[in-house]
Amino acid sequence: MIDETKHVSSAGHGDYERRDIGVSAVVYFLIGLAVALVASFFVADGLYHYLDKRSAAEQAPVSPLVTNAPQDTRHIPPEYKTDSESAAYEKYLQKNFPVPQLETNERTELNKIRLREEDTLSTYDYVDKNAGVVRIPIDRAMDLIAQRGLPVRSQAAAGPSTESKPPQPAKGTKK
Repeated sequence: MIDETKHVSSAGHGDYERRDIGVSAVVYFLIGLAVALVASFFVADGLYHYLDKRSAAEQAPVSPLVTNAPQDTRHIPPEYKTDSESAAYEKYLQKNFPVPQLETNERTELNKIRLREEDTLSTYDYVDKNAGVVRIPIDRAMDLIAQRGLPVRSQAAAGPSTESKPPQPAKGTKK
């Protein structure tokens, strides 16, 4: 037989263990964990500052094509605060960076291209004003083709006779 005493509550469930871990040990562990976390933050922060300074020291000199290169190009100067259309940012890029430049807003630039193409395809305009060549919208061109039909070459324009002749070699070529 086992001589262990088991504490049973009046509801029939087992009672809690009487010899739990001490609260002071949990508190000391949490304090140690917080100290280790703060220390690791400062170590990582110092390491990143060191690596940033080292990287800045090893940077290649700025291109001689750039006349007024800013010291740190990762931050935009306050006079070039971006507005809703990012016109100020584009002025900053044009002034401080040589051509060719990267796209600043791909979606906006693609929309500008699409609007320009849509305008080209849906408006009247001169292609060559001196020659009298004009551009008409696609819808109007399709209506005109539907009304008039496609241009067809007449049989008379193809040749004077319908007999088949062997092709004549050009002068200076061997038979």
